[in-house]
Amino acid sequence: MKKIINPNIGHEAEGYNCFACAPHNPYGLKMEFWEDGDDIVCLWSPDPNYESWVGTLHGGIQATLIDETAGWVIMRKFQTTGMTTSLSLKYRKPVATGAEHKVEIRARVREVKRTFVFMDVELKCDGEICTTADVTFFCFSQKRAVEEFGFLPYEVEE
Repeated sequence: MKKIINPNIGHEAEGYNCFACAPHNPYGLKMEFWEDGDDIVCLWSPDPNYESWVGTLHGGIQATLIDETAGWVIMRKFQTTGMTTSLSLKYRKPVATGAEHKVEIRARVREVKRTFVFMDVELKCDGEICTTADVTFFCFSQKRAVEEFGFLPYEVEE
């Protein structure tokens, strides 16, 4: 796996305070991403601050983890940005919280139709599939991504 470089870090893009991936957001998830062949992967520790029930990761946080990982598929694989148009989740098992537990979110492209990308995403905790998702993204043109949203290329470390 190769780590994806977050291009917003270093020069700190104006207004960059993403709840999911900004490392300086004190309330955020501080997600980091890797490219593993066709997949984009996030490895994350489920902090108890994001619980719903005691010892259980909140379903909305799971949705955020899945949605953000899918977004990084668009940014890395298609070198543009876009927006989620559909996010359908199946919560199969509770996700435990605490530093001793490890979460892996893995997203891959299933199909591309013009400007829409359809993805499958899995969230595993300690190696067991806990949540699956069907995600659809609308992709902006690369020109629009750069001009309107200040998109920067997403590269991997060597």
